[in-house]
Amino acid sequence: MSTALPTTHEALTVPEVMKALRLSRFKVYDLIRSKQLRSIKIGRCRRVPADALRAFIEDQLEEAA
Repeated sequence: MSTALPTTHEALTVPEVMKALRLSRFKVYDLIRSKQLRSIKIGRCRRVPADALRAFIEDQLEEAA
């Protein structure tokens, strides 16, 4: 599976997730709040592990099938 994820980053910023999923900031934070998309908080910074984003995409593909 090919995604538009930066291959050198283990943790993505919200804007990077927005770009990869082509979603709004509100929707990305909504996915995080609803625990559909795992994330971590480091200080005041929110990061989404790259594997969590891949898992989210896989889950969405399975639900769509």
